[in-house]
Amino acid sequence: MNKTWILMSFILLTGCAAENKSNQADAILEQAMTANDRSSTDKQRDVRSRPDVTLAMLDIGPGDVVFDVFGGGGYYSELIARVVGEDGKVYLHNNQAYLNFVNQQLTDRMTGISMPQLVQHDREVEDLDMPPESVDAAMIIMSYHDLFYDDPANGWPQIDHGDFMRQIHRGLKKGGRFLIVDHQANPGRGAMDTQSLHRIEKDFAVQRIEAIGFRLVAESAVLANPEDDKTTSVFAPESRGKTDRFILVFEKI
Repeated sequence: MNKTWILMSFILLTGCAAENKSNQADAILEQAMTANDRSSTDKQRDVRSRPDVTLAMLDIGPGDVVFDVFGGGGYYSELIARVVGEDGKVYLHNNQAYLNFVNQQLTDRMTGISMPQLVQHDREVEDLDMPPESVDAAMIIMSYHDLFYDDPANGWPQIDHGDFMRQIHRGLKKGGRFLIVDHQANPGRGAMDTQSLHRIEKDFAVQRIEAIGFRLVAESAVLANPEDDKTTSVFAPESRGKTDRFILVFEKI
């Protein structure tokens, strides 16, 4: 048999298998997003948060273990729990400062659904309690900038960025994905606007995260907003829900 024909057949079969896997993942995510028992509030948020893009980029599926860092009220965690199914696991992480902010919302979610794979994981930043190489994927949505925020008077002391990120790196399996979505700052601002505007520069985030042992493998501009001049707080009425946001996906190397 012609060796060239065999090689071409193998390539075609491999490509078909990858396409089938992608189609299956898309179908699982769509089913999770359109589930009848999801709240109307969550479905409305889908329009501005675009989990159809972010979770597709995270490349997760049934049986996976995912760590949702500073998961807040659990909007993403619940969706992920539907994707990974009962054979998977989702750790919905918050520290006490975040719990104080989302307490009732989180309580309502955890008491309103029955998903054994969705685990409330309350831990302080000094010990995220992630066993080595136990997690397939991790994510931090709209909160990476908080690693550079410093407000001890209100219960948020400065976090050791290196230590925090190394915990996530250790917890991920080799090749595991780490996704962040955050509010963009203007070029050259780095982390200087985290305190006043709750924004961070994308290129600065890439540099700091890759220094820990990650490699940037994908990004998306689906949440970009060129009309945002990036000089106002993300909580300002004219900016809330309309900021220029970046999506980055890294792999552990």
